[in-house]
Amino acid sequence: MDERNLIARTPMPTRHLEIQRDIFIFHCFVGCRVSDLVKLTEANITDGILTYTPHKTKDEGEQAVVARVPLHENAIKLIGKYRGTDKKGRLFPFISPQKYNDAIKEIFTISGITRNVEIRNARTGEIEVRPINEIASSHIARRTFVGNAYRKVSDPNIIGKMSGLSKEAKLSAVTETLKMKH
Repeated sequence: MDERNLIARTPMPTRHLEIQRDIFIFHCFVGCRVSDLVKLTEANITDGILTYTPHKTKDEGEQAVVARVPLHENAIKLIGKYRGTDKKGRLFPFISPQKYNDAIKEIFTISGITRNVEIRNARTGEIEVRPINEIASSHIARRTFVGNAYRKVSDPNIIGKMSGLSKEAKLSAVTETLKMKH
């Protein structure tokens, strides 16, 4: 939460990075996959609750789960800040997922979040130590949401429902997130 809040209050040198920072902060409050995030509109919000059907579970033949996430007041403020700015009617003026991930790395660097973290090298399977700003991506927003929610709720089933995790992935995701110590 401290790092998320540091990012939220760090001035960005360009409007582009300010927008991407705000999307990342919102993303940390809702925890959905980026593929679901870019589709959200105001129609997904009722009485301060974000509701959506996670795309991944729907596509994998699993019973569709409806994710319901109570919105933090700061998330609601960010929605208001960007209301009406996206030509497609989405909550935010999104860019491509790859450009979003590139911006997140830059935002972490500008915010001074450069601590080392252990990661598993996908090619070698070995554990490596890397600065978090070099490996930061949209998935960190999802992990931040899961970790922060678990600290408040401590029930993997509730957190899984809010973040659209399949039953098999719930406990594993919470466990892995807590290992990163967000």
